[in-house]
Amino acid sequence: MPLDLRKLEHFIAVAEDRSFTAAATRLHLSQQALSDSIRRLERELGVTLLTRTTRRVALTEPGRALLTDARSLVAAALAARERVRRVDRGDHPVLRVGHTPALSGEQVHELTAPLLDRVPDVRFAATQRYPSDLLDELARGTLDLGLARALAAPAGLEGRIVAEHALRVALHRDHPLAGRERVALGDLAEDRLIVWGDPGRSNHADELIERCRAAGFTPRTVRSAMQGTPPVTSVVAPDRFALVTDRPGPAVGGRVLVRELDPPATTAVRALWNPAATPPLVTTWLEALLPVTHEK
Repeated sequence: MPLDLRKLEHFIAVAEDRSFTAAATRLHLSQQALSDSIRRLERELGVTLLTRTTRRVALTEPGRALLTDARSLVAAALAARERVRRVDRGDHPVLRVGHTPALSGEQVHELTAPLLDRVPDVRFAATQRYPSDLLDELARGTLDLGLARALAAPAGLEGRIVAEHALRVALHRDHPLAGRERVALGDLAEDRLIVWGDPGRSNHADELIERCRAAGFTPRTVRSAMQGTPPVTSVVAPDRFALVTDRPGPAVGGRVLVRELDPPATTAVRALWNPAATPPLVTTWLEALLPVTHEK
């Protein structure tokens, strides 16, 4: 019996929310209708997907195995429907790109622009997303391409490093080392490193901390209060520094000075996509990107 995409959508909602009540609200269904749909899916597959108690819903091993495939199947169906409708309307092809705050809008443009050489009428829809939201939307097929730093591809997604950007240090203009053109990372051991995610839960934060450790110290960290804005904006005091990919020179109206690291360092950009739902544009973009040389 073919898998019913609607039942898979119901299963995904319950698996993600771990609650029939929350999932029913999201899907605009009664809890009874949702429960019946899940039971029918379990009967069709001949397995138990969820264990239910009065307080919680948990995935069984078969349920965990199905969740990744279910997301890919539903995402592929939604993507195919959207592409067909776009062709029918005569619309331009659109690449929906999500990027984390660690990449600037300029960097996203530089990375995606090579696609114009292959598909001149393509349109880009670029939006900023936090890492967890980025992965979720790629899994659902509501984004075609994700761009991030130090973000591994989970089950169901594929990833590839597509660029290396120079890593630099951003200092407050009143910092004692702000007048130097190059700054050794080890000279900042007494200052606080600004991060945008909690260490241990943010791959990018962990990457920056490891850079400091390689320079001979474990930094004291402070989480930026400027969430969602360019990282360079977070340097609000002389005793803090940020590791950024902005160009050298003054920033934020001269309040911050970006300096080269000595020795130089780079940070990678990883592209992420859902192979089940990705349009041919992503493949074309990857092919177009190969000969492009990015700033080191």
